[in-house]
Amino acid sequence: MRSLLLHPCGGSIITVRSKTTSGQYVASRSRDPVFEKLMDKYKNLLKVIAIQDLILANPTAEPPSVSIEFLSRLSQKLHLNRGAASFLRKYPHIFHVLYDPVKSQPFCRLTDAAMEISRQEALAINASLPVVVDRLVRLLSMSISKSVPLRAVFKVWRELGLPDDFEDSVISKNPHVFKLSDGHEPNTHILELVQEEGKESLSFEAAVEKWRVVECCEEDCSVDRTEVQFSFKHCYPPGMRLGKNFKAKVKEWQKLPYVGPYEDMVGKKKNKSGVMGVEKRAVAIAHEFLSLTVEKMVEVEKISHFRKCFGIDLNIRDLFLDHPGMFYISTKGKRHTVFLREAYERGRLIDPNPVYDARRKLLDLVLLGRHAALSDSRETDMSEEE
Repeated sequence: MRSLLLHPCGGSIITVRSKTTSGQYVASRSRDPVFEKLMDKYKNLLKVIAIQDLILANPTAEPPSVSIEFLSRLSQKLHLNRGAASFLRKYPHIFHVLYDPVKSQPFCRLTDAAMEISRQEALAINASLPVVVDRLVRLLSMSISKSVPLRAVFKVWRELGLPDDFEDSVISKNPHVFKLSDGHEPNTHILELVQEEGKESLSFEAAVEKWRVVECCEEDCSVDRTEVQFSFKHCYPPGMRLGKNFKAKVKEWQKLPYVGPYEDMVGKKKNKSGVMGVEKRAVAIAHEFLSLTVEKMVEVEKISHFRKCFGIDLNIRDLFLDHPGMFYISTKGKRHTVFLREAYERGRLIDPNPVYDARRKLLDLVLLGRHAALSDSRETDMSEEE
């Protein structure tokens, strides 16, 4: 562990870090084979989704399609190392390549199976619009100013389960909840939470509170019931060594009071916990943010866009690495992705939702690759020989 929790004479707990770079810190983390295997699958799914979005964004064609030439020009940006054509051939259950004699070039469209999954996801999102509004309100409520840059929301619209036209279908259709204002920079907008004068601000319960209630009711409670009000669920990577000193420091951290993610910091007096209380609040905000996402995962770079809005002065990536019992960072696919550990079991969400289920179906098609197509063609060849 790079993070050592010490007790100075004042009695408060502070974080002291050894002199290592962020890259070294990431490399030294304890690996979790379950999450690494899951991310190994996801890295190709993300490429598939990027191409799928490009195809569906071309409504002029019927059915929607894009030219192979266009995708080839984007190969580097899409991380298609062997080129667009080679990548598309790997997933015949998702992409169908056809030649357009009029335009004299090959095009790519989605297969019927992939189009059906896309339709199911869209239906699931539309059916959960009230939940989507609630997620967005909660996101804004965690902000110190009850507002966030619109471009930051665009970064995580898919993670939050928002419709691709959420500006119209969510923000504009709920003027009593949201409003857009001009940002300080040209061509930028700020999404704000509408707060009526004389009306009390909304009160929310953080996701961790549900676990605390359940934990208190269980006979084999893993946390002291008198300390559970400030505790978080911890489950460590297999094989990670947990020394007595480390366990003691975690137990001390669990007891530490903090200001919740939906509580207003204004007017709050600094308590004895000092800097560690501020750090724990940042952990609580990150935990709640991940709890709001559809798949309980997000790229670290994307959540970093909310750091200033949430009043987090710490390095987000290091924050995740400092708490391996709560978060797991994978570096697969040339990106740093953080997972909420407690939300997963054996590589799947413990509490799935319809949008997640639809996306898993697309992942299943990605995992099929060319295998089923090859077996089908072999069976056809054998029948023809007979």
